Amino acid sequence: MKDGANHTVTAAVYGAPHSALAAPAAGAAQVSPLVPGSRALEDLPDGSLESLVMLAPPGTAERRYAEAQGLRALKAGGRLTVLAPKDKGGSRLRKELEAFGCAVGESAKRHHRICVVERPAAPAGLAEAIAAGALRQAGGDGLWTQPGVFSWDRLDPGTGLLLETLPPLAGRGADFGCGIGVLALSVLAAPAVTHLTLIDIDRRAVEAARRNVTDPRAEIRWADVRRDAPADLDFVVMNPPFHDGGSEDKALGQGFIRAAHGALRKGGVLWLVANRHLPYEAVLAETFKVVTPRADRAGFKVYEARK
Repeated sequence: MKDGANHTVTAAVYGAPHSALAAPAAGAAQVSPLVPGSRALEDLPDGSLESLVMLAPPGTAERRYAEAQGLRALKAGGRLTVLAPKDKGGSRLRKELEAFGCAVGESAKRHHRICVVERPAAPAGLAEAIAAGALRQAGGDGLWTQPGVFSWDRLDPGTGLLLETLPPLAGRGADFGCGIGVLALSVLAAPAVTHLTLIDIDRRAVEAARRNVTDPRAEIRWADVRRDAPADLDFVVMNPPFHDGGSEDKALGQGFIRAAHGALRKGGVLWLVANRHLPYEAVLAETFKVVTPRADRAGFKVYEARK
Protein backbone atom coordinates (compact mmCIF):
# COMPACT_ATOMS: atom_id res chain seq x y z
CA MET A 1 0.00 0.00 0.00
CA LYS A 2 1.35 3.44 -0.85
CA ASP A 3 0.72 6.65 1.05
CA GLY A 4 0.42 10.18 -0.32
CA ALA A 5 4.20 10.57 -0.37
CA ASN A 6 4.48 7.50 -2.63
CA HIS A 7 6.03 5.41 0.13
CA THR A 8 4.95 1.84 0.65
CA VAL A 9 2.92 1.43 3.84
CA THR A 10 3.87 -1.72 5.72
CA ALA A 11 2.82 -0.77 9.26
CA ALA A 12 -0.38 0.63 10.72
CA VAL A 13 -1.84 1.75 14.04
CA TYR A 14 -5.51 1.71 15.02
CA GLY A 15 -6.37 4.37 17.58
CA ALA A 16 -3.96 5.84 20.11
CA PRO A 17 -2.42 3.08 22.25
CA HIS A 18 -0.16 4.39 25.01
CA SER A 19 3.45 4.06 23.89
CA ALA A 20 4.39 2.48 27.23
CA LEU A 21 2.00 -0.39 26.46
CA ALA A 22 2.54 -0.98 22.75
CA ALA A 23 4.53 1.21 20.38
CA PRO A 24 3.67 1.08 16.66
CA ALA A 25 6.44 0.91 14.09
CA ALA A 26 7.95 4.19 12.94
CA GLY A 27 5.84 5.81 10.26
CA ALA A 28 2.82 3.59 10.92
CA ALA A 29 -0.30 4.75 9.08
CA GLN A 30 -3.30 5.63 11.24
CA VAL A 31 -6.36 3.51 10.36
CA SER A 32 -8.89 4.35 13.08
CA PRO A 33 -12.35 5.49 11.91
CA LEU A 34 -12.28 8.04 14.76
CA VAL A 35 -9.33 10.01 13.38
CA PRO A 36 -10.50 12.33 10.58
CA GLY A 37 -8.32 12.06 7.51
CA SER A 38 -6.90 8.65 8.43
CA ARG A 39 -6.87 5.65 6.14
CA ALA A 40 -9.61 3.04 6.28
CA LEU A 41 -8.36 -0.32 7.56
CA GLU A 42 -10.98 -1.88 5.30
CA ASP A 43 -9.26 -0.42 2.22
CA LEU A 44 -5.82 -1.87 2.91
CA PRO A 45 -5.12 -4.74 0.51
CA ASP A 46 -5.02 -8.32 1.77
CA GLY A 47 -1.57 -9.26 3.05
CA SER A 48 -0.13 -5.76 2.66
CA LEU A 49 1.02 -5.07 6.23
CA GLU A 50 3.96 -6.37 8.20
CA SER A 51 2.68 -5.04 11.54
CA LEU A 52 -0.41 -3.52 13.13
CA VAL A 53 -0.89 -2.17 16.65
CA MET A 54 -4.53 -1.83 17.70
CA LEU A 55 -6.18 -0.20 20.68
CA ALA A 56 -9.26 -2.39 20.45
CA PRO A 57 -12.72 -0.79 20.64
CA PRO A 58 -15.02 -1.80 23.51
CA GLY A 59 -18.01 -3.19 21.60
CA THR A 60 -17.82 -6.92 20.84
CA ALA A 61 -18.99 -6.86 17.21
CA GLU A 62 -16.96 -3.72 16.51
CA ARG A 63 -13.85 -5.18 18.14
CA ARG A 64 -14.03 -8.55 16.36
CA TYR A 65 -14.61 -6.72 13.07
CA ALA A 66 -11.47 -4.62 13.60
CA GLU A 67 -9.42 -7.66 14.64
CA ALA A 68 -10.59 -9.59 11.57
CA GLN A 69 -9.86 -6.69 9.24
CA GLY A 70 -6.41 -6.38 10.79
CA LEU A 71 -5.63 -10.06 10.29
CA ARG A 72 -6.92 -9.86 6.72
CA ALA A 73 -4.59 -6.92 5.95
CA LEU A 74 -1.50 -8.56 7.49
CA LYS A 75 0.75 -10.83 5.51
CA ALA A 76 1.24 -14.39 6.79
CA GLY A 77 3.57 -14.14 9.78
CA GLY A 78 2.84 -10.44 10.18
CA ARG A 79 2.65 -9.18 13.75
CA LEU A 80 -0.61 -8.02 15.32
CA THR A 81 -0.59 -6.38 18.75
CA VAL A 82 -4.03 -5.83 20.26
CA LEU A 83 -4.64 -4.20 23.64
CA ALA A 84 -7.62 -2.92 25.62
CA PRO A 85 -8.51 -2.08 29.23
CA LYS A 86 -9.49 -5.25 31.08
CA ASP A 87 -13.03 -3.98 31.72
CA LYS A 88 -13.54 -2.72 28.17
CA GLY A 89 -12.91 -5.86 26.15
CA GLY A 90 -9.36 -6.64 27.25
CA SER A 91 -10.37 -9.79 29.11
CA ARG A 92 -11.90 -11.18 25.90
CA LEU A 93 -9.03 -10.51 23.52
CA ARG A 94 -7.20 -13.81 23.93
CA LYS A 95 -10.30 -15.92 23.35
CA GLU A 96 -11.30 -13.87 20.31
CA LEU A 97 -7.86 -14.11 18.70
CA GLU A 98 -7.61 -17.83 19.42
CA ALA A 99 -10.98 -18.28 17.68
CA PHE A 100 -9.36 -16.77 14.58
CA GLY A 101 -6.70 -19.49 14.77
CA CYS A 102 -3.95 -17.38 16.33
CA ALA A 103 -1.38 -18.52 18.90
CA VAL A 104 -1.57 -15.74 21.48
CA GLY A 105 1.08 -14.27 23.73
CA GLU A 106 -0.64 -12.30 26.49
CA SER A 107 0.58 -9.85 29.14
CA ALA A 108 -0.99 -7.33 31.51
CA LYS A 109 0.10 -3.77 32.30
CA ARG A 110 -1.62 -0.64 33.60
CA HIS A 111 -5.01 -2.37 33.79
CA HIS A 112 -4.74 -3.43 30.12
CA ARG A 113 -4.49 -6.83 28.51
CA ILE A 114 -1.98 -6.91 25.66
CA CYS A 115 -2.07 -9.74 23.12
CA VAL A 116 0.57 -10.35 20.47
CA VAL A 117 0.08 -12.78 17.58
CA GLU A 118 1.60 -13.69 14.26
CA ARG A 119 -0.96 -13.96 11.52
CA PRO A 120 -1.51 -17.62 10.69
CA ALA A 121 -1.37 -18.73 7.07
CA ALA A 122 -5.11 -19.46 7.08
CA PRO A 123 -7.00 -17.58 9.81
CA ALA A 124 -10.46 -18.89 10.67
CA GLY A 125 -13.73 -16.97 10.71
CA LEU A 126 -12.54 -13.65 9.30
CA ALA A 127 -15.35 -13.34 6.76
CA GLU A 128 -18.00 -14.02 9.38
CA ALA A 129 -16.62 -11.44 11.83
CA ILE A 130 -16.30 -8.85 9.06
CA ALA A 131 -19.89 -9.45 7.95
CA ALA A 132 -21.16 -9.17 11.54
CA GLY A 133 -19.51 -5.78 12.03
CA ALA A 134 -19.98 -4.26 8.59
CA LEU A 135 -22.08 -1.36 7.38
CA ARG A 136 -25.60 -2.61 6.87
CA GLN A 137 -29.19 -1.54 6.36
CA ALA A 138 -31.26 -1.82 9.54
CA GLY A 139 -34.44 -3.85 9.45
CA GLY A 140 -36.87 -1.48 11.16
CA ASP A 141 -36.43 1.92 9.52
CA GLY A 142 -34.22 0.88 6.64
CA LEU A 143 -31.42 3.28 7.60
CA TRP A 144 -27.78 2.37 7.07
CA THR A 145 -25.75 1.86 10.23
CA GLN A 146 -22.76 -0.05 11.62
CA PRO A 147 -21.72 -1.54 14.99
CA GLY A 148 -19.54 0.96 16.85
CA VAL A 149 -21.49 4.01 15.71
CA PHE A 150 -23.34 5.80 18.53
CA SER A 151 -26.71 4.15 19.17
CA TRP A 152 -26.21 2.11 16.00
CA ASP A 153 -29.06 -0.36 16.53
CA ARG A 154 -31.74 1.77 18.23
CA LEU A 155 -33.01 5.30 18.53
CA ASP A 156 -31.22 7.00 21.41
CA PRO A 157 -33.89 8.27 23.87
CA GLY A 158 -32.21 11.66 24.10
CA THR A 159 -32.38 12.06 20.33
CA GLY A 160 -35.99 10.93 20.49
CA LEU A 161 -36.83 13.67 23.00
CA LEU A 162 -35.09 16.30 20.88
CA LEU A 163 -37.02 15.12 17.81
CA GLU A 164 -40.28 15.57 19.73
CA THR A 165 -39.28 19.03 20.98
CA LEU A 166 -37.72 20.67 17.92
CA PRO A 167 -39.84 23.25 16.09
CA PRO A 168 -39.49 23.62 12.30
CA LEU A 169 -36.19 25.39 11.67
CA ALA A 170 -35.13 27.79 8.93
CA GLY A 171 -32.03 29.00 7.14
CA ARG A 172 -28.49 27.58 7.26
CA GLY A 173 -27.74 25.13 10.02
CA ALA A 174 -25.62 22.23 11.20
CA ASP A 175 -26.00 18.93 13.04
CA PHE A 176 -22.95 18.51 15.28
CA GLY A 177 -22.19 14.85 15.93
CA CYS A 178 -24.72 13.79 13.32
CA GLY A 179 -24.39 10.02 13.72
CA ILE A 180 -26.18 8.17 10.93
CA GLY A 181 -28.39 11.18 10.18
CA VAL A 182 -31.61 10.55 12.14
CA LEU A 183 -31.83 14.09 13.52
CA ALA A 184 -30.83 15.62 10.18
CA LEU A 185 -33.66 13.84 8.36
CA SER A 186 -36.16 15.47 10.71
CA VAL A 187 -34.57 18.92 10.39
CA LEU A 188 -34.60 18.69 6.59
CA ALA A 189 -38.33 17.98 6.64
CA ALA A 190 -38.75 21.75 7.18
CA PRO A 191 -38.83 23.42 3.74
CA ALA A 192 -37.43 26.68 5.15
CA VAL A 193 -34.08 24.99 5.87
CA THR A 194 -31.79 26.08 3.04
CA HIS A 195 -28.61 24.17 3.96
CA LEU A 196 -27.60 21.67 6.62
CA THR A 197 -24.03 20.62 7.39
CA LEU A 198 -23.76 17.22 9.05
CA ILE A 199 -20.49 16.67 10.94
CA ASP A 200 -19.22 13.62 12.80
CA ILE A 201 -15.80 12.44 13.96
CA ASP A 202 -16.69 8.80 13.16
CA ARG A 203 -16.03 7.85 9.54
CA ARG A 204 -18.50 4.96 9.80
CA ALA A 205 -21.29 7.33 10.87
CA VAL A 206 -20.42 9.68 8.00
CA GLU A 207 -20.55 6.83 5.48
CA ALA A 208 -23.94 5.74 6.82
CA ALA A 209 -25.26 9.32 6.85
CA ARG A 210 -24.23 9.78 3.21
CA ARG A 211 -26.48 6.85 2.32
CA ASN A 212 -29.32 7.91 4.59
CA VAL A 213 -29.41 11.67 3.91
CA THR A 214 -29.57 12.31 0.19
CA ASP A 215 -31.31 15.69 0.33
CA PRO A 216 -29.40 18.13 -1.94
CA ARG A 217 -29.46 20.73 0.87
CA ALA A 218 -27.26 18.45 3.00
CA GLU A 219 -23.45 18.60 3.18
CA ILE A 220 -21.76 15.79 5.13
CA ARG A 221 -18.27 16.12 6.63
CA TRP A 222 -15.91 13.77 8.45
CA ALA A 223 -14.41 16.16 11.01
CA ASP A 224 -14.08 17.13 14.67
CA VAL A 225 -16.52 20.01 15.21
CA ARG A 226 -14.33 21.40 17.99
CA ARG A 227 -11.65 22.15 15.40
CA ASP A 228 -13.46 22.33 12.07
CA ALA A 229 -16.94 23.87 12.23
CA PRO A 230 -18.84 26.02 9.71
CA ALA A 231 -19.64 29.66 10.44
CA ASP A 232 -22.46 32.20 10.24
CA LEU A 233 -25.19 29.65 10.91
CA ASP A 234 -28.80 30.32 11.80
CA PHE A 235 -29.10 27.18 13.93
CA VAL A 236 -27.22 24.18 15.34
CA VAL A 237 -28.81 20.96 16.61
CA MET A 238 -26.93 18.36 18.59
CA ASN A 239 -26.89 15.45 20.99
CA PRO A 240 -23.22 15.84 21.98
CA PRO A 241 -21.05 12.89 23.00
CA PHE A 242 -19.84 12.50 26.55
CA HIS A 243 -17.69 9.37 26.25
CA ASP A 244 -14.15 9.18 24.92
CA GLY A 245 -12.68 5.72 24.52
CA GLY A 246 -15.45 4.29 26.70
CA SER A 247 -14.84 6.70 29.61
CA GLU A 248 -17.10 9.63 30.51
CA ASP A 249 -15.65 13.00 29.56
CA LYS A 250 -17.86 16.00 30.35
CA ALA A 251 -15.46 18.32 28.51
CA LEU A 252 -16.54 16.80 25.19
CA GLY A 253 -20.06 18.21 25.37
CA GLN A 254 -18.78 21.50 26.74
CA GLY A 255 -16.46 21.73 23.73
CA PHE A 256 -19.39 21.09 21.41
CA ILE A 257 -21.34 23.93 23.06
CA ARG A 258 -18.47 26.36 22.60
CA ALA A 259 -18.07 25.26 18.98
CA ALA A 260 -21.77 25.84 18.38
CA HIS A 261 -21.53 29.34 19.84
CA GLY A 262 -18.62 30.12 17.53
CA ALA A 263 -20.49 28.76 14.50
CA LEU A 264 -23.72 30.73 15.04
CA ARG A 265 -24.44 34.24 13.82
CA LYS A 266 -25.75 36.77 16.34
CA GLY A 267 -29.32 35.76 17.12
CA GLY A 268 -28.70 32.19 15.99
CA VAL A 269 -30.07 29.33 18.07
CA LEU A 270 -28.68 26.10 19.50
CA TRP A 271 -30.97 23.16 20.25
CA LEU A 272 -29.24 20.72 22.59
CA VAL A 273 -30.26 17.48 24.30
CA ALA A 274 -28.15 15.95 27.07
CA ASN A 275 -28.29 13.53 29.96
CA ARG A 276 -29.71 15.33 32.98
CA HIS A 277 -26.63 14.72 35.14
CA LEU A 278 -24.22 16.45 32.76
CA PRO A 279 -23.07 19.94 33.87
CA TYR A 280 -23.84 21.94 30.76
CA GLU A 281 -25.91 24.76 32.28
CA ALA A 282 -22.85 26.77 33.33
CA VAL A 283 -21.16 26.75 29.94
CA LEU A 284 -24.48 27.52 28.22
CA ALA A 285 -25.02 30.51 30.53
CA GLU A 286 -21.44 31.69 29.97
CA THR A 287 -21.61 31.56 26.18
CA PHE A 288 -25.24 32.30 25.19
CA LYS A 289 -27.40 35.36 25.75
CA VAL A 290 -30.66 33.49 26.51
CA VAL A 291 -30.93 29.85 27.63
CA THR A 292 -34.37 28.25 27.91
CA PRO A 293 -35.15 24.71 29.14
CA ARG A 294 -37.63 23.15 26.70
CA ALA A 295 -38.06 19.55 27.86
CA ASP A 296 -37.05 17.28 30.73
CA ARG A 297 -37.99 13.61 30.68
CA ALA A 298 -36.61 10.16 31.45
CA GLY A 299 -33.17 11.44 32.43
CA PHE A 300 -32.73 13.83 29.50
CA LYS A 301 -33.09 17.58 29.11
CA VAL A 302 -33.48 19.80 26.04
CA TYR A 303 -32.28 23.42 25.91
CA GLU A 304 -32.81 26.21 23.44
CA ALA A 305 -29.91 28.67 23.61
CA ARG A 306 -29.84 31.91 21.63
CA LYS A 307 -26.65 33.82 20.84
